[in-house]
Amino acid sequence: MRLLLSVFVCIFFSSSVFGQVAPKDFKLQHGTYTVGFQHFLKVDSTRTYKKVFQWTHKSIPRPIPVSIWYPATEKSSTKTTILTYLEIFKAEREWEQLPNEQLLNWFPYPVNNAHNRAMLHDETQAFINSNVANGKFPVIIYAPSYEASSIENFILCEYLASHGFVVISSPSRGAETKYFTGGTAKDLEAQARDIEFLLQKTLSLPYADTEKIATMGFSFGGLSNVLTQMRNDCIKAIVSLDGSIRYNYKTLKTSAFADISKVDVPFIHMAQKDIPEAVLKADKIDPKLNHEFTFYDSLVHSNAYKLKFHDLTHSNFSSFGILFQPRDKRQDKNDVKILASYKLVSKYTLHFLNAYLKNDQASLQFLENTPSQNEIPSSLLSKTSKKATPKPFIFQDFNDLAAKQQYQNLQSLYQKLLQKHPKLELAEWKLNNLGLQLSYQPKTSQQGILVFQFATYLYPKSANLYDSLAEAYVFMNDHKNAIRNFEKSLALNPKNQNAIDRLKQLRK
Repeated sequence: MRLLLSVFVCIFFSSSVFGQVAPKDFKLQHGTYTVGFQHFLKVDSTRTYKKVFQWTHKSIPRPIPVSIWYPATEKSSTKTTILTYLEIFKAEREWEQLPNEQLLNWFPYPVNNAHNRAMLHDETQAFINSNVANGKFPVIIYAPSYEASSIENFILCEYLASHGFVVISSPSRGAETKYFTGGTAKDLEAQARDIEFLLQKTLSLPYADTEKIATMGFSFGGLSNVLTQMRNDCIKAIVSLDGSIRYNYKTLKTSAFADISKVDVPFIHMAQKDIPEAVLKADKIDPKLNHEFTFYDSLVHSNAYKLKFHDLTHSNFSSFGILFQPRDKRQDKNDVKILASYKLVSKYTLHFLNAYLKNDQASLQFLENTPSQNEIPSSLLSKTSKKATPKPFIFQDFNDLAAKQQYQNLQSLYQKLLQKHPKLELAEWKLNNLGLQLSYQPKTSQQGILVFQFATYLYPKSANLYDSLAEAYVFMNDHKNAIRNFEKSLALNPKNQNAIDRLKQLRK
């Protein structure tokens, strides 16, 4: 996992130590489901890609390695281990043929030491290719940090799957190669498109509830997932694990798709502790990063939560960060405190997703509580939140509700909505357009008639609406009702030439 140097603390080997944490030390309270795991390769043929160390000009269709954790019914014979995940890591770093005995020698993290060698065969919570549990489950699309692996947060992903969520992830890669160009808008767009590729993949998963999708991003992934939600209404919630939306919002604003008014879904941001002044000064970090959060402050239409974990630094928000990143002696807490706070991060993530994807009221209450009400000491966590200001209720909102009831009882629906939204306006031309759109499709013609009947109730003196209603009846070969409504239109507008011509044709 690589961090943006312009934003985050640089970790120097001269001032670092390595943690002594293993998977068993996380001790998260898992749910009732067995966790299944799959990893496979897909290809996005709409984009090209180069493997940099093949030393060739040849481009290939963009490879998308996909990791999925899901609720399973039973345990398969093969359980995941740290080595399982590191084999995926090396493949995503494009060293597929690297012998496993060289793995710890090859990458900066994990380093080759006795602790990590002993941990390679430690089991985690997932079983490879287990049968999927019955039912449909909410989907979480995980966006990794800067140039990071799909499995960088495997412990959190396993935890969520055990509680009835599907978690799907792909590695964080640049637009043309595995390398980013420095956390630029180009990198942002590349990762957002990868998230959208996974979004399409979920549509083919029979066990995925595609009406309940959230994104979850760590570091740079917590910038890309916001952009993805801005242009995909099917994403219903956003989890930010110390996401760069806090540190690098200006990059997102350069995107042609950036529109904060589109962020109208629940949002939770979990942040690292304040960076000590000595570290800010030594590493030339802007002190404003400790307290400014322009994106959060600008949110209007979201129920938004902002949490600060006083015992976590940035890398501690991922499983790999806790297991393998060196500790910065200038500011990192000890392993016990880090693990306790990561457990809280996992707990808040679960409650947030339960509340807004599963409509769990107990989880919603947990989110609304102060930390002390949840028996969490203020020394561990501080929290602020704000309620969404509802967006104006517009024609599209009315139509969404009307379509759900197949356009039946529109007058009753309209009267109920007026009580909640007294400024609701349903423009005549929009109703006319909707009615024609429905009428000229054989499967929905009768629904179009219902729209026109409602429209003429709202606008009883509209010659155009009666004319359109008559045309709908013509399309349905109901000439009697067509004549009756052309006559109504003509009575309201004697110069309506279409009604005059149509009546001549129909009366022959």
